[in-house]
Amino acid sequence: MKKIIKEVYPYVIIVVSIILIRVFLVTPVIVSGGSMNPTLENGELLILRKVGYGESKIERFDIVTIKNDGEEIIKRIIGLPGEHISYRNDTLYVNDEKVGEPFLARKTVDFNLEEICNCTEIPKGKYLVLGDNRPISKDSRAIGLIDEEDIVGKAEFRLWPLTKIGSIYKKK
Repeated sequence: MKKIIKEVYPYVIIVVSIILIRVFLVTPVIVSGGSMNPTLENGELLILRKVGYGESKIERFDIVTIKNDGEEIIKRIIGLPGEHISYRNDTLYVNDEKVGEPFLARKTVDFNLEEICNCTEIPKGKYLVLGDNRPISKDSRAIGLIDEEDIVGKAEFRLWPLTKIGSIYKKK
């Protein structure tokens, strides 16, 4: 009996370690849909770093997975708590200052924060998110501001397809 326990023990440790890592640190996610094109494409496999563990702080242009109506969606953080966000003439304004978005390939229809939340600045604990493929993205313009606790994790690494394997950089 001791021999069996001695042989099984390393495997138990490995399985428990993998479960703990997946639950608390990182988790895989598959991109579903085209709302993040051209940055992310349908079917790509990503690794998310869980938010709330370690020094993972949410910043502008982070790509995150969000819990929304029983599903997880992938979007980009655009507005942070305390900020006023607007789009005019296909340009992002944060607190009335222009901010470039080099990752965008499609137009963004004009809107402002008041149309989304009837507020002048994003409340504490909430974020404004948009997809990179703005014409088809179901994002804060449709679902409102996102609660911080609904952010599952940040997309950090692309595993599939192999031709694109590597870090996913947020572009400033």
